[in-house]
Amino acid sequence: MNFIVTTSPLILALSHLLLMMSQQGYPLVHFCQGFVSPPIAAFNTKANNHNVGPVIMSLGAAEQRIAEKVLANPKWPSEWPYSQSDFMRMDESNDAIFYSTPRLVTHIDDAAIGALTGYYESVFKDGDDVLDICSSWISHYPKDWKGGNVVGLGMNEYELSQNKVLSSYNVQDLNQDPKFPYADKSFDKVTCVVSVDYLTKPKEIFSEIGRVLRPGGMGILSISNRCFPTKAWNLWLKTNDLEHIFIAGSFFHYSGLFEPPSCVDVSPNPGRSDPMYIITAVKK
Repeated sequence: MNFIVTTSPLILALSHLLLMMSQQGYPLVHFCQGFVSPPIAAFNTKANNHNVGPVIMSLGAAEQRIAEKVLANPKWPSEWPYSQSDFMRMDESNDAIFYSTPRLVTHIDDAAIGALTGYYESVFKDGDDVLDICSSWISHYPKDWKGGNVVGLGMNEYELSQNKVLSSYNVQDLNQDPKFPYADKSFDKVTCVVSVDYLTKPKEIFSEIGRVLRPGGMGILSISNRCFPTKAWNLWLKTNDLEHIFIAGSFFHYSGLFEPPSCVDVSPNPGRSDPMYIITAVKK
């Protein structure tokens, strides 16, 4: 009997990532608990004063900076490798219901927030026009930064109204309508803080990020290892930190609007606080 084995382009790409990391001394056991075989501890929970959600495969302290190599030489599949099922979720009810109750909390710990703010300090310029998508009551921007037109795009009007850094805001469910309500080339930066895993139409969203950015502008995604598991898409829950970086970087790549993406690991206390990975790409 003959068997035909088919392997998706995405699995091939992630397998190449696994091989590259193993060749550089990264312990295979950590990586194999992600997409290549389902995570063993995908629903371990971590509770604190901020949020409760699954902790999905954090890297150990000695291995942390390997995250910056994920996007150094990625082997992207030739075409968009994702299926609709990758972006399905446990809870497919209207997101407006889930986000209707204001949550004036933070979703990563203080050390990770400080690291993210420190990164923003290194790239923000006074006068920059910035769009914060999936925005809320706080954007973690530098305290002394003097922004230009700073706009929030989020789901809860009360949360957005409490964000003191915003010049204005818009309430919109990007999973229902991914088109941003802004003109082409309106912003110097677009930020998205630990929320890309909730966006079920990333292909459209990243095209919009590219559309509203000015040439030379920067898209800035920050990711950690927590989420609301019922609202994060399936593929995110099945993959680990390194694979998350690869996937997030791929969204910039497949838009065709950006220079090659890169990752900076600013995790403040590897293994002892929330990790913080920043994936960026410059608009062509």
